[in-house]
Amino acid sequence: MSTIKRIVFLFLLSAFALQSCQAWPRFNDKRPNFLVIITDDQRFDTMEYMPNTRQLIFDQGVTFSSGYVTTPFCCPSRASILTGMYASNHEVYVNEDKLNYKTVVEDMHKNGYYTGLVGKYLNSWDGAERPEYDYWVSFWGGTVPSYYDPDLNVNGTWSKHTGYITYLFKDYVNEFLDQAANQRKPFLLIFAPNAPHAPFTPADEDKGLYQDLPPYRPENYNEENISDKPLSIAGKPLLTEEDSTTIENVRRRQILTLTSLDRSIAEIMQKLEATGEMDNTVVIFISDNGKHWGEHRLDTKSTAYEESVKVPFAIRYPPLVPAPYTEDRLVANVDIAPTLYELSETKMPDTVDGLSLVPLLQGAEDWRTCLLLEAWPDRGHWTAIHTGQYVYIETDDDLSEFYDLSIDPYEMDNLIDAEEYQSIILGLQETLKKEKESNPSPGN
Repeated sequence: MSTIKRIVFLFLLSAFALQSCQAWPRFNDKRPNFLVIITDDQRFDTMEYMPNTRQLIFDQGVTFSSGYVTTPFCCPSRASILTGMYASNHEVYVNEDKLNYKTVVEDMHKNGYYTGLVGKYLNSWDGAERPEYDYWVSFWGGTVPSYYDPDLNVNGTWSKHTGYITYLFKDYVNEFLDQAANQRKPFLLIFAPNAPHAPFTPADEDKGLYQDLPPYRPENYNEENISDKPLSIAGKPLLTEEDSTTIENVRRRQILTLTSLDRSIAEIMQKLEATGEMDNTVVIFISDNGKHWGEHRLDTKSTAYEESVKVPFAIRYPPLVPAPYTEDRLVANVDIAPTLYELSETKMPDTVDGLSLVPLLQGAEDWRTCLLLEAWPDRGHWTAIHTGQYVYIETDDDLSEFYDLSIDPYEMDNLIDAEEYQSIILGLQETLKKEKESNPSPGN
């Protein structure tokens, strides 16, 4: 072999070796995949209507019995999931606000993850494809006129799709999982279905279900005396029979949309099993907020009460949770992003407010003892400290509230002036004051 040929040969061999060395770590990337399921307006007490999801995720992992969202409103809560930040810091206060901070998806995409979103992004987003996602299926804004025949943006192209949106999304999730199986990298998929958000359109085959659903009548339903609530709530009239009928119809229709979603999640989990990635995938299930069904005469969300801030929340990942159990300590939507950062070995920004759930799942005894909650509804900005047992709420220019959930789980008796709780209330006031100073928001 001539000298020139030998030099060319060695150069090509070196180039091939270098290319191989660069690709090899991707091919052998042992980091876990992530499937994050975010339902829309699902209350914490509705999992009984999703038996498949309970069996395949909750009953095979950790169920968080004290799972909360720090701002119980669609866009702010989803921004907190994507950033790990309180709304007072990421500045998405209401659904119309745009998110101007980087998300965990952007960072993980740069760190070698194959990324996708199927479903709802943020209410303030126009549905167009985003560059940090390799796979994109979404719609404009926060909701659709009907669950049937939606206009969807699929990887940059808008078109009308014939069919039921939950099933369409399920098919796209499965397509993503097929494509992800051919990647030389782990994946992160955000699956954000509409259910059970308005207009809560049931699938045709489910319309006849739950005809005999018993009326929902907890102790605080159409509460007789709400004079101890802030004026913005205390002025609400008693629900009429017509109001109650409407609420019951909404409740049933929400449950029906969860029925079709439950079947779809079962098929998605089967696909995950078929691709061989089931036990190497961190599956997270959470809702963006709850919704009142007549408690305290309310039919909305964005309150500090349990029906609004408490959500179903679970994680399935056998390497970290080898046996199913229930965790009672306080966790929140702001904890999802830091958990993804840690498990994906991605550098976490200093802006994150939440805590990685990894130490908690590994048995750490040192954990938070309270959560900051906040929201900016039309009736007035409020902030709260939630300890799991006690809830202290301050509404701007209005009455403050204090509840002991151990004796009053329905938050019917505001004990803000109760003598026996004053030392506890003073401590929570001081905690909230420090949180406000650390996390300033408009007006503070």
